[in-house]
Amino acid sequence: MATEAKRLKVEAGSELLQDFLRWCDSVGLLLSDKVYVSVSREETVADYGMVAKDNIAEGEVLFTIPRSALLHQETAKVSTLLKKEKSSLESSSGWVPLLLALLCEYTSSQSQWKPYLSLWSDFEKLDHPMFWPKEERDSQLKGTGIPEAVDTDLFNIRQEYTDIVLPFMIRHPDVWNPDTHTLELYTQLVAFVMAYSFQEPKEEDDEEEKTSSPPMMVPMADMLNHVSNHNANLEFTPDSLKMVSVRHINKGEEVFNTYGQMANWQLLHMYGFTESYLSNNNDTADIPVFCLYKAAQQDAQSDSDGELVEGRWEVLRQMVKDNGAFVFSKHGCLTDSELHTALKVLCMSKEELSEFKDNEGWEEEYEDDDEISQAFSIEGLPKLKASWKRLIHEAARLTLRSYGDGEMEETLVNGDRVLAEDKAALERLSSRQRRALQVRLGQKLILYRLVEHTKS
Repeated sequence: MATEAKRLKVEAGSELLQDFLRWCDSVGLLLSDKVYVSVSREETVADYGMVAKDNIAEGEVLFTIPRSALLHQETAKVSTLLKKEKSSLESSSGWVPLLLALLCEYTSSQSQWKPYLSLWSDFEKLDHPMFWPKEERDSQLKGTGIPEAVDTDLFNIRQEYTDIVLPFMIRHPDVWNPDTHTLELYTQLVAFVMAYSFQEPKEEDDEEEKTSSPPMMVPMADMLNHVSNHNANLEFTPDSLKMVSVRHINKGEEVFNTYGQMANWQLLHMYGFTESYLSNNNDTADIPVFCLYKAAQQDAQSDSDGELVEGRWEVLRQMVKDNGAFVFSKHGCLTDSELHTALKVLCMSKEELSEFKDNEGWEEEYEDDDEISQAFSIEGLPKLKASWKRLIHEAARLTLRSYGDGEMEETLVNGDRVLAEDKAALERLSSRQRRALQVRLGQKLILYRLVEHTKS
């Protein structure tokens, strides 16, 4: 029965795909003869994928998308209205105009992009953690930071819809209907934009601007799946967007784009999938600033030491956010300058703390960024000052324990590692459980390696 349902789903997907490819021809989207699009395998972000049907050399254009085929707030049929009322649609996400455009186009049988949007007829493939039951999300992803990020997302989405989108739709009943354009659909479209949209890179002259380019939907480009070791990349030109091979691609090989340097927790949170923890070289784990503070508290040997720790913490809180974190990869600390500053503050003597307060900071001294980066690399960590090393060690242990319920760090790591290496056990897991495992284990291994490299 399950096999029959899967077959029917593939057949339906193939019909929708053919409609989409005919639409591509009609809008001037040029697809190379060396590639083809097909219904994709399981465990990917897209329902579809692109495969090479001939050998492809580096630098070849795989497809070209005219800018007129892109879907965003300036090309949608409600573009004039959205532009006119732009000031009333401002939000922290900056996505409201695009989402209103998508609400309109997605539910319109006359939409210019109907064959494209029909590829996601019910968003059933979207399986971001925001769609998991809260209990499952909290248990499977405990310690990873994803449950907290999702809670924030859902709160912001609801607030944005209630405070901005709903009043706007009520003012324009001829275009939007709250009974059709519901919070549920709005949330699904947020996930759709998270997983499939692209942002145009800023020009060099615009890099200092704080606002980023608004997201846009790019038909065909969003059908490519992601791996960190990708073989194609999207290039932006004034008239079109082009997918270009960045290395030789063999006949029969899947064409992969990149969504950037993404850790597995980011891939799952934003796109609903993960890479293997073994192959994702961009994987990271966070150590909360608060864990470094707790480690310093544990290091205090007396009441006077405890008071000194509190004094240092008060200083550090003015320099970093309480909910901030230090980011570690497989190769060391990626936020090395911030960690360097935090360790300097949390290890100040009483005299140094007093002098720091009197002078409202440190006297200016030259610090070599390359030396700091090397000091906090995985190779440099064992050579750090004993006091700094001890704080990182204990903070990493505290962070590791947040994944479990009182187990020792080694037990927390080995339990998931054994599971990940047992093919039969993996087969018995749901797709959500497998993805959560990749996130947890990748992070735990980074933290455990950190613990090992900072032992006294």
